[in-house]
Amino acid sequence: MKIIVLGTRGFPNTQGGVEKHSENLYPQLVKKGCEVVVLTRKPYVNPAINSYQGVKLIPLSCPKNKFLEAFYHTFSGVFAAKKLKPDILHIHAIGPSLFIPLAKSLGLKVVMTNHGPDYNRKKWNWLGKIILRTGEAWGSKAADQIICISQSIADGIKKKYNRESKVIPNGVVMHQIVQSDNILKQYGLKKGKYILAVGRFVPEKGFHDLIEAFTMSQCHNVTTSQVKPWKLVIIGDADHEDKYSLELKRKAKNTPNVILTGFLSGLPLQELYSHAGLFALPSYYEGLPIVLLEAMSYGLSCVVSDIPANREVGLQEDRYFKAGNIQQLAEKIIEFISKPLSPDEKSRQISLISEKYDWGRIAQQTLEVYRLISGF
Repeated sequence: MKIIVLGTRGFPNTQGGVEKHSENLYPQLVKKGCEVVVLTRKPYVNPAINSYQGVKLIPLSCPKNKFLEAFYHTFSGVFAAKKLKPDILHIHAIGPSLFIPLAKSLGLKVVMTNHGPDYNRKKWNWLGKIILRTGEAWGSKAADQIICISQSIADGIKKKYNRESKVIPNGVVMHQIVQSDNILKQYGLKKGKYILAVGRFVPEKGFHDLIEAFTMSQCHNVTTSQVKPWKLVIIGDADHEDKYSLELKRKAKNTPNVILTGFLSGLPLQELYSHAGLFALPSYYEGLPIVLLEAMSYGLSCVVSDIPANREVGLQEDRYFKAGNIQQLAEKIIEFISKPLSPDEKSRQISLISEKYDWGRIAQQTLEVYRLISGF
């Protein structure tokens, strides 16, 4: 079965949820006998890398612009896909799904994966939100099959468009906890004495709230001796530098004990996950956060915003706080830095993530969706 993929910037080691999803899913499908070709966005990838774990990578030109790149890349990608004569065209995210009717008019069989209502992201202006809503509507009506990464997304599609979809979540690569600590030494960190957050520098990730809550927790009279040795480490960067990302970096620079590492992957990322004392996810919006699944796979104690996507992961009730409530987030930080997970709790959490979010099983479920419309 030949699969062409659109809607991701590309991989390996490219920042973003859809990118991480694709990087882990498609090599698994290659192992199951599929031929997979991913049409990547040239500004984000190394053009010298033309394959990754059996997945063929073809970079297409597009402007590096948050308003135009997905539109331009997907439009040209649909025609490129037609020439490659796939059995399935798999389009990710609701923005690129705007072109599913075009793909259908060219005779292609299309699977759409909905990673969430991106029009809820704060970065989009009114026009961007209209285009994204249109992409969701057109894609949901025209696609041969729809995959949603969470039940809450699937419920929304059923309610709005009366379409059934297959819920197939994001997955996680299970890593061993590493003992090396080179990246910790680089930033002056102590094992178990820092809060970790990971993501892109966009408003809906809530990192501005996290910095304020961290500062508030350090000033708390009763627990100053517990909190003060701690640091806050935020891994990530902006895809497109803007007013928000520049202000976030300024705020971090001017706040004691806050460290921005930039985008990391591989061993440095594993080291920071392995040795963190607490993981925080203060997002206002998520599809199904891979970074949270990764944190849980390392057995980390987590505090997260109370939004539908985070609820689906199934943390204990006391680990949720209202998105945007800085006081409540500060209280959670103070509470949980002094209440680490027990070895048994860590073991149960790791086992849950390993069983529920296994990429091999996710690939098999995706392959079954392909077979529904491909004739294989």
